[in-house]
Amino acid sequence: MTSATWLPRHLHPGAWWLWALGLATAASRTTNPLLLALVIAVTGYVVAARRDDTPWARSYAAFLRLGLVVIALRVVFQTLFGNTDSGAFVLMTLPEFPLPDWVAGLRVGGPVTLEGLLLAAYDGLRLAAVLVCVGAANSLANPKRLLRLLPGALYEAGVAVIVALSVAPQIVSEVGRVRAARRLRGRPYRGIRGLGGVLMPVLEGSLERSLELAAAMDSRGYGRSEAVPPSVRRVTAMLILGGLLGVCAGVYGLLDGGNRPLLGLPLLVLGAAAAAAGLALGSRRTARSRYRPDRWLLPEWLVAGAGVATAAGLIAGSLLDPVSLHPSVVPLEAPALPALPAAAILLGLAPAWLAPPPPVRRRAAPPPPRRQAGAAAEVAG
Repeated sequence: MTSATWLPRHLHPGAWWLWALGLATAASRTTNPLLLALVIAVTGYVVAARRDDTPWARSYAAFLRLGLVVIALRVVFQTLFGNTDSGAFVLMTLPEFPLPDWVAGLRVGGPVTLEGLLLAAYDGLRLAAVLVCVGAANSLANPKRLLRLLPGALYEAGVAVIVALSVAPQIVSEVGRVRAARRLRGRPYRGIRGLGGVLMPVLEGSLERSLELAAAMDSRGYGRSEAVPPSVRRVTAMLILGGLLGVCAGVYGLLDGGNRPLLGLPLLVLGAAAAAAGLALGSRRTARSRYRPDRWLLPEWLVAGAGVATAAGLIAGSLLDPVSLHPSVVPLEAPALPALPAAAILLGLAPAWLAPPPPVRRRAAPPPPRRQAGAAAEVAG
């Protein structure tokens, strides 16, 4: 492995997404607030260490705020529609409204218990940690470069997915630009007064970018396809549909744990193979060329391996000691920090040092002063 591997460059976007999905998988396996806070801290440190100055790199803070909103909403819904027998420590009692029998187990109002609020906060924190992991992947990986990694059969759907993933970073960048411009002009940019002045330019900029994207896609021949015999199209559809059904049946067989759990893995493997064959056949109708394709080198393996190791550590911890990953709320107990899951989450910090630093973009030099302004200054002097 040459030294150029560790020079400043953009890491393969697939490696960042595998790392983030590994941390998200780890977060979904636990409701321990200490472990979930550790996951959020790990993602924040890696993003701060390896993000560049592109517009989408500033979307991590927006996902953090979204996570806080999720936690608040989960607690509010538990307060208003929680279960009446979810704890003994009653904090307050709200006016309760009677409901019909077919919604048994649901209430509106009534006693608000400490155990119910903690349970809601734990669940909300788990979802917030998963969202933060997705935000970390959005901040570190260029969403446009992900489009080049998809097979030709999924190119049209991939464009829609990439555009959807890049909406949040673009909105964050556009809002920051508009607010900075209004602040320099001395106009309100916060609160209700500044909402209208910020919202309309953001919508106008989004429409302009949509038109520019449509023109760029049309000029590059987007949607061009080659002639494929009908028999190949039918075989492709059968392979993809049958493969997806096999994958669903295999996953169900693995998770069901019924009388024949061994059928799950063969169905999963056969379904994945059939779907891959269908995608390979479907890619023949789309002719694409790749300019300077992204390379998968040792840093990519290390970053992706860190995410996989984190997920594997939490899965192993859930099998060995599930109680520590899901602290008891009824009866109320203080959460503890288990050693093995905590060490597995700390492995997610490896990309902060193992991934090459992003390249620094060269900023354009400021334009020289105009001669007319200089001449006017000399005359005025």
